[in-house]
Amino acid sequence: MASQSKIFQPDGKNSIHDGIEHAPGGGKALIDPTDTVLLLLDHQSGLFQNVKDIGVAELRANVTALAKMAALFEIPLITTASEPAGPNGPLMPEIHEAAPHAVHVPRKGEVNAWDNALFVKTVEQTGKRTLIMAGVWTNVCVMFPALDAKAAGYKVYAVIDASGDPSEMASRTTLARFIQAGVVPTSANAVICELQRTWNRSDAAPVAELYTMVSPNYRAVMESFQKAQDVVKGTR
Repeated sequence: MASQSKIFQPDGKNSIHDGIEHAPGGGKALIDPTDTVLLLLDHQSGLFQNVKDIGVAELRANVTALAKMAALFEIPLITTASEPAGPNGPLMPEIHEAAPHAVHVPRKGEVNAWDNALFVKTVEQTGKRTLIMAGVWTNVCVMFPALDAKAAGYKVYAVIDASGDPSEMASRTTLARFIQAGVVPTSANAVICELQRTWNRSDAAPVAELYTMVSPNYRAVMESFQKAQDVVKGTR
């Protein structure tokens, strides 16, 4: 990926950490990476078996990409599950493998993570007021804490394709309720783009790898561009 790094970073600056200036007003309506925490809720093996509105492989890839994004962009990440020892099963291991800095908050069976005092305290201790949430099921595990967090004054985003529901109908009604409550629906690739902001950054190459997870055909974009560069340079 060394060659890709040269392709994507004109001068090696990082927009988040190196203070790149943007046009006045540019990005003010977008997610602020300095005020954001990622919450991955109840991505459990048993619940995956009931997801029908998105392919489970795609769902897991999108969740893993978000976890890697959190590690790369130094975004706090909190995971939780209502009862991992029960029939809903354990959390998917990819999350904590991709983001070793992630904090797991155990619950005592509460369906709504926001009903758990330790979970709410852990969120509050980050000092962040923008919450990006994803989970299984969307209409329960994401919906309930999203509504409560919104009522508590947080700005809340729900990553729809990193979440899953037992039917298309459940997914559509969930989306409608999000919008009515002021929870912002979004997608994994949009979140990554929103936090990335520019290719003019030192970690551009690993960011590009994230896009190959949420959009596998992006790998072909990278490969074709690299080949064209090699031909121009006469290296191949």
